[in-house]
Amino acid sequence: EVQLVESGGGLVQAGGSLRLSCQVSGFTFNDYAIGWVRQAPGKEREGVSCISTRDAAPSYADSVKGRFTISSDNAKNTVYLQMNSLKPEDTAVYYCAADVGAESGDYYLLEPRKDYWGQGTQVTVSS
Repeated sequence: EVQLVESGGGLVQAGGSLRLSCQVSGFTFNDYAIGWVRQAPGKEREGVSCISTRDAAPSYADSVKGRFTISSDNAKNTVYLQMNSLKPEDTAVYYCAADVGAESGDYYLLEPRKDYWGQGTQVTVSS
């Protein structure tokens, strides 16, 4: 069955960097979007970034454009999120998530429903 396992979260100072990893297993679909969703206490779930088979380029939330970069290594079945210039507002639990047949990357970012979720990894940015 499909498994998504995140790692790489931690505590960093504002302006610092972290790289999150999502190791994927049991995933054989050819039409999908996969990426990252975050949720902070008292806040709505927010789509952060994804790679979609229907788009030519990755998608990013406006709040992270220019600071975060999503990438993948197919040989390692791993998706990464490089997070630079971190702000206290980035503090949240970050989840790797996949949407099979997602209409677009923008759809993935805006639609809370996902087909598969990882367990989440905590990112805390201090000021």
